[in-house]
Amino acid sequence: MVQLLNVYTISTFVALAGMLFGFDISSISGVVGTDQYKDFFGNPLGTRQGGITGAMAAGSLVGALSSSYLGDKFSRKIAIQCGAIFWCLGAAIQSASNGVPMLIAGRVVSGLCIGLTSSLVPIYQSEIAPRKIRGRIVVFQMFAITWGIMIQYFIQYGCSFIDSEASFRIPWAIQAVPAIFLIIGLFWLPRSPRWLASVDRWDEALRVLAFLRSAVGDINDPLVLAEYKEIEDQIRTEREESSNSFRELFSRKIRGRLFLSMAIQMWSQLSGMNVMMYYIVYVLKSAGVGNTTLASSIQYIINMVMTIPCLIWIDQWGRRPSLLIGAIFMSIWFFVIGSVLLQYGQPNPVANQPYTWVILENTAASKTILAASYLAVATFAVAWAPISWIYPPEVAPIRVRAKSVALATSANWATNFALGFAVPPLLRSIKWGMFFLFAGFNIGAFINVLVALPETKQRTLEEMDEIFEHGKPLWKSFTGVGDTNKLDRLAREIELGLLYHSMAPKR
Repeated sequence: MVQLLNVYTISTFVALAGMLFGFDISSISGVVGTDQYKDFFGNPLGTRQGGITGAMAAGSLVGALSSSYLGDKFSRKIAIQCGAIFWCLGAAIQSASNGVPMLIAGRVVSGLCIGLTSSLVPIYQSEIAPRKIRGRIVVFQMFAITWGIMIQYFIQYGCSFIDSEASFRIPWAIQAVPAIFLIIGLFWLPRSPRWLASVDRWDEALRVLAFLRSAVGDINDPLVLAEYKEIEDQIRTEREESSNSFRELFSRKIRGRLFLSMAIQMWSQLSGMNVMMYYIVYVLKSAGVGNTTLASSIQYIINMVMTIPCLIWIDQWGRRPSLLIGAIFMSIWFFVIGSVLLQYGQPNPVANQPYTWVILENTAASKTILAASYLAVATFAVAWAPISWIYPPEVAPIRVRAKSVALATSANWATNFALGFAVPPLLRSIKWGMFFLFAGFNIGAFINVLVALPETKQRTLEEMDEIFEHGKPLWKSFTGVGDTNKLDRLAREIELGLLYHSMAPKR
């Protein structure tokens, strides 16, 4: 258990980067409804508010695209530290902002951090994790995001009682604290053993693997040697192909995995959770919910709590069934929200509001929308939220892993930017129709997963070629799972080999 403690400790600490992502979400959702924010920034509505929200995603897109170069050149660990430095700069600019342009600039700079870390932290976690708990280890990233959302929301709520600009400046400045801890703490964490192997630092790679897999750091442990041999074989095979990594990324062998990773990231954004996270205050007020502060805080608590089952059981449930079930139920909840708004809503009698369709004095309808919103968040938290970060780093070979994940994460942030910018005007124009749109997207996600996504649970990263090149048609298998004992067999062969050599007569 000592070796697992090492992996859990490292993964939990590096997941602080996910907490920064969560801070970003609440840094907007926690202030958009406050008078102090509206008064200072001129009550931004529609595309103006969309620009403020979307600025983070715009910076994240740039950060994600640059993550492959930085992650491959300087290591995953150093690149994550660079991202945390950008976060501190962005927090300083936001907290000192004198208007919308400076606020947008600060959010773009902070976004560079989120783009880098959202790409590289799941890669780092995947590359240090044992295959049987890899999903759980990467879910720590999502769990930290949910904690960040909740913590920052309550900080924003507490500061909302300050009757001055400090009500939003203090929370935005506090965002830098976990980033500072992350920058300092990473100096004591090891580099990824697979990255070390990719740059021919083989001795160091073996020592790190022993630290992560053996209770006493034994480099002769059969499981350590088996995994080391798999990494060595894959890197040797990739080098023998002598192909340009960018060309290989779009080769017949890899491009299907790349497009699938990008699709999973895009569907996670198109599921509608952007609305529920960034603009929940608008949705609840449109639904006629009275105490939006309490209702929002309950949602963020649900989001955090419902990540725990996935954290515990994702490597037993599998990726494929979770995504299929999650997509179906999320489409149901959004159809419910849209239908109730259509049936019981009416044009908003108050002008200059971020929502133009409201439910007035209908407690049952308001509670139905509130319940469906909570269920949608719970479903997303236990399915699409964590798995969309687990899957992309799992399926790409080490030679192109950083580039593949960078493009997948870029697809996430491009979609995030589009939605962050578009949702405020959509709430004012198509009103309830927006929720039907997200329900349709979830049906599309279900079909995509059903026909294209194989199961990867409890398989080593080096086995993914076999899964994608020799798997049976996916629609014939709900789980899509195959043989998961290859590494165990290899370790057993090595153990028997070592035993044979130790018992052989000395000459």
